[in-house]
Amino acid sequence: MLPSTTARVPLHTPDRYNQAIRRQTAESVARYAHAGPEAIERRLRELDEEWDIERCLEANASSICLAGIGLGAFVDRRLLVLPALVAGFLLQHALQGWCPPVPLFRRLGFRTSAEIDEERYALKALRGDFREVPPADGREGARQALQAARAR
Repeated sequence: MLPSTTARVPLHTPDRYNQAIRRQTAESVARYAHAGPEAIERRLRELDEEWDIERCLEANASSICLAGIGLGAFVDRRLLVLPALVAGFLLQHALQGWCPPVPLFRRLGFRTSAEIDEERYALKALRGDFREVPPADGREGARQALQAARAR
């Protein structure tokens, strides 16, 4: 059975990287719980610009494919194996949520879109966008906002 779209990358990522990403998200939300609405708005704009792991993999794979095609066409036909390998890795990632670059990108802190959304919704809860979560400041407010985002 294939894993769900939102769970497939974290399922195939070493726990230490998943924990580091969760810790980074929690620390960010806690930091912005004290920062005020302007800072939260600025962070939300930053999150809109953040590359998720899918975008990173797509950019990386297409760059390697283009380079491999160019090298295969102008240097040595055997280098056409590069785009073939990358295509196989992309298929593996689409089906399983894992391919060789995933652990490296996760270690570098690339998050899934669901993980980015978790921070986004926690910040929106801190800002008071949701009726279910009263606006709050401080660490307790950050904890409540993260819980509400995860329950979503």
